Amino acid sequence: MAELRFDGRVAIVTGAGGGLGRSHALTLAARGAKVVVNDLGGSAHGDGQSASAADKVVEEIRALGGEAVANYDSVENGQAIVQSALDAFGTVDIVINNAGILRDVSFQKMTQADWDIVQRVHLNGSMSVSHAAWPIMREKGYGRIVMTTSAAGIYGNFGQANYCAAKLGILGLAHCLAEEGRGKNIFVNTIAPIAASRLTETIMPPALLENLKPEAVSPLVAWLCHEECEETKGLFEVGAGFIAKLRWERTAGHAFPLGRAFNMDDVARKWGAVTDFSESTHPTNTNEALAPILSAVSNPSLGGNEFIDLDTATKTELLLESSYDERDLALYALGIGAARDPLDKDELKYVYELGGDFLALPTWGAMPQLNAMLAAAKSGSLVLPGMSFGLDRLLHGEQYMELKKPLPPNARLKHVFKFKEAFDKDPNAVITFAISTQDESGEEIAYNEMTSFVKGAGGWGGDRGPSGESNLPPDRAPDAVIEEQTDANQTLLYRLSGDWNPLHADPDFARAFGFDKPILHGMCTFGYCGRHVIKAFCGNDGRYFKSIKVRFAKSVFPGDTLVTRMWKESDTRILFETTVKERNEVVIKNAAVELYKELPAAGTDTAARTPAAAETSTVDQGITLEDVFTAIKSYVAMKPDLVSQTRTVFQFHFHKPESNWFIDLKNGDGNVGSGIADKPDVTLELDTELAPVLFGGELAEVQKLFFGGKLKISGNVMASNKLAILAGMDKKLVEEARAGRVAAAGHSAQAAPDATAKAAADESVTLADVFAGVARFIAGQPELVKQTNTVFQFSFHNPDTHWFIDLKHGDGAAGAGTAEKADVTLELDTALAPILFGGNIGEVQKLFFSGKLKVHGNVMASNKLSVLSGMDRQLVEDAGAKRLASGADTEAPAAAATPPRKAAAPAIFAALAQRLAEGTVKPALTQLLQFHLREPQASWLVDFSVSPAQVREEVSEQAAAVFTLNDQDLKTLAQGGSDVRQLYQRGALRVDGDARLAPGLTFLSGLL
Repeated sequence: MAELRFDGRVAIVTGAGGGLGRSHALTLAARGAKVVVNDLGGSAHGDGQSASAADKVVEEIRALGGEAVANYDSVENGQAIVQSALDAFGTVDIVINNAGILRDVSFQKMTQADWDIVQRVHLNGSMSVSHAAWPIMREKGYGRIVMTTSAAGIYGNFGQANYCAAKLGILGLAHCLAEEGRGKNIFVNTIAPIAASRLTETIMPPALLENLKPEAVSPLVAWLCHEECEETKGLFEVGAGFIAKLRWERTAGHAFPLGRAFNMDDVARKWGAVTDFSESTHPTNTNEALAPILSAVSNPSLGGNEFIDLDTATKTELLLESSYDERDLALYALGIGAARDPLDKDELKYVYELGGDFLALPTWGAMPQLNAMLAAAKSGSLVLPGMSFGLDRLLHGEQYMELKKPLPPNARLKHVFKFKEAFDKDPNAVITFAISTQDESGEEIAYNEMTSFVKGAGGWGGDRGPSGESNLPPDRAPDAVIEEQTDANQTLLYRLSGDWNPLHADPDFARAFGFDKPILHGMCTFGYCGRHVIKAFCGNDGRYFKSIKVRFAKSVFPGDTLVTRMWKESDTRILFETTVKERNEVVIKNAAVELYKELPAAGTDTAARTPAAAETSTVDQGITLEDVFTAIKSYVAMKPDLVSQTRTVFQFHFHKPESNWFIDLKNGDGNVGSGIADKPDVTLELDTELAPVLFGGELAEVQKLFFGGKLKISGNVMASNKLAILAGMDKKLVEEARAGRVAAAGHSAQAAPDATAKAAADESVTLADVFAGVARFIAGQPELVKQTNTVFQFSFHNPDTHWFIDLKHGDGAAGAGTAEKADVTLELDTALAPILFGGNIGEVQKLFFSGKLKVHGNVMASNKLSVLSGMDRQLVEDAGAKRLASGADTEAPAAAATPPRKAAAPAIFAALAQRLAEGTVKPALTQLLQFHLREPQASWLVDFSVSPAQVREEVSEQAAAVFTLNDQDLKTLAQGGSDVRQLYQRGALRVDGDARLAPGLTFLSGLL
């Protein structure tokens, strides 16, 4: 880096006869600057006058080969000082306002003269010299000014009221000049130095002064004066080699809404927020400083009181997180009365996760957000935006829940709470929060509205809300009625789903609130009602359930009998009302359920998405910022006179998502594009979604953004009005830009159809890599065959592939395809393979017990896979690298060519038919049995209702029991390697119909 110099520049340094001023002058002169050395030659207190101080410094500069002249005028006569520069050097480029005096005395003893002289020298003097140089700098389009403030001015210091006031005044002057000079390339900065000088020698000990050399301040001053330094409006502390920039910091504060009177008591209550710097901003100009006030003016108060602040509530969101799994769903289903008959298979699907058809009851969609809120309340961390009341005032009044798709069996969720509305039911209030529940991919899976009655929180004069009732049942007999008694311990069971409120469990607590005993949770009754509608109108299939809205009317007690009367308004809308039979009281009213006409898609499991699917994107068909600025670029090209009319560079910073764009209507023929302009005159900052307002041509709407704090403008604020010159732009240019972009993207997609659809080779680890690594491991460990003596078969789904590990024959082997005689078969989704081979036996057991890993054949033999735990992971990575180097595809090389497994079922049922004919098999069954086989698929009937019993390959709707299992498991049964009970317990055998017939399948054993 070349040495930074000031050749050809002219600098004025005031107070340069000694100390800091002398050091500044010598530093600039040494780098080629021509220097006017100004010093009145008076004392540190402003008395007397002498030319010797300035002359001495000039002599030093000249002795070193520099150019300098002396000036002896007071800084109050800035015109004379600047004239010295003009007379000697013809111009002025740099002004360093350094001169100063002290008149330290306590405020009580300070005279007017003490005050006035300090103001005149420091503040008036800085203004006078800068003012005289200002026209020259403006005319030449260049200038650098450095002001000198003090830590005393910034922070205050005892006995220096006059000095502190003057020094902070200098900072204010500097900030103003920085704003006025920015557009003319005049940069103004301020230093707060700590150095040994005649002003500090009376207030600091000699040992400290020895280390506070002026020479440790001047390098910063020189840099701020250099043409390459573009810093302006900066404030810097400097001394002893330390340099730091300061900035203003402001707390988030508290805004008392306009239109609502407040008093000193209200201020006292909010003092913590007023003084809390945990959330702060750093305003750099008056626009940013005024933004909160302008926002308050532009957004009048919505109302509220000490309990409910509607203004805060509408601006704030609450984010909570939770998760659930199959156990939570099953426990919830039991808590709302499901599966009272444990043999009812239509109910078992809501409580038994290994049954193959496990479902979440849809009313669970209201529970995760509610449980997240209650968990936060229990820990003391719950703060509902704008709400300042305890749960003791709160009564759950209404609940609306909508499912966007059937709920998954397990999920990690985020819940975004937003205030929706509040009604003043003086003396009480009704508030509603809207809650969006999203899964890990950000997709909304449920939406809830929770309406609560808040005792004593009304009276702010707000809207009382609607007075009529909705969802009233028609005046006719119901289309369906379901009556169901709750259990005496229903509250104790339901509370395990998350609602810990002691009102529902503690008799003493309940009596304290005026109840004879604990009351049933309103959301438990809500769940009962949802179940009743599903049973009556959905064939007990909760996946058709879209939404439910209820109003809680009265309390229900454990043991009460709920009677739900339902009216079918349409194929997709059911009205209902629920009463307690024993007291004939309506407990749920104004209630309705909406149904889906067709089953909605359950959605894609984000955990199982392939990398290609996750990265696939489509062309944005809407108007983008790229389209807008492309159109503006075309408009500027058509209107070259815009540059001479505007003479402004506009910079745009967009957020959500982040992007930067510029419009240069100042240089050359103009330019428009993405990125950061070199020297923008004005910068506009706003969210991307507000761009249509900014470029919409409506000045009033843009002003609303500005005064509402949504559009921030820095730099030359007035220049932003020049954007109005774009109002004449034809909107068709934007549409043409959009069409061109979309067409170009479509052409690119056609030119390279395989670019995103399929990579040349998948760089992630594949099953081919895993089994290639296992094969190499086996080759290096021949003793594994003797230790293990097992053939493992793997059947993967989504996509379907087959792989084996043979640790029983020869030297062992591993690869794609189907083994001849597998001892054990493991069946699971491809996405779960990393867990199976991850070496964590606990995680593998979770897969098995959750039904995600099915094991057929010799179940205990599956444990022998642990012999692979010693395999070096590098073997898999080496296999992947080898595959990539060869350009091989990610699919199993031999899987597609592997012939289908030979079905065992034909041989088994042929053997059964023969033995039945011979009379060697005489089961005690008299029913028709249906067998559905998988892998490969087939259906067989065994008819014991006729004599002799018959076996045939067909399907019948008259079967007393239907058994569904894999062909391999049927083979295991026929070989005697397993029994029916074992298969059923691990989910490998499904029984529909009369499950009591399952133990009679012993006739299959020994058929092979």
